[in-house]
Amino acid sequence: MPSPVAAANAYASLARLTGAESSSPMSGLLGAAKGPSFSSLVEGAVNGMIEQGKAADGKAMAMAAGKADLVDVVTAVAETEVAVETLVSVRDKVIQAYEEIFRMPI
Repeated sequence: MPSPVAAANAYASLARLTGAESSSPMSGLLGAAKGPSFSSLVEGAVNGMIEQGKAADGKAMAMAAGKADLVDVVTAVAETEVAVETLVSVRDKVIQAYEEIFRMPI
């Protein structure tokens, strides 16, 4: 079960991602569409998930060596699990949108 800390971290990560400015060449053509591009959001989410996984692995190794608390390891693993589930949900929605666009009549 995700903890409130995991949820707060997810919201903070999302706030950091959406607060970045876009530097894509198309941003000048779109005018009012300011903000990060979809690819930079996905890249940030994947990188964040990878970092969370590495942190969870590090804490698990520290626990195996007797240098970490079980609660810290479980919390890190739960946060990583939430990040993976979120990324899979986004991937599924992107695929669903692509399939819907593909079925549109021309």
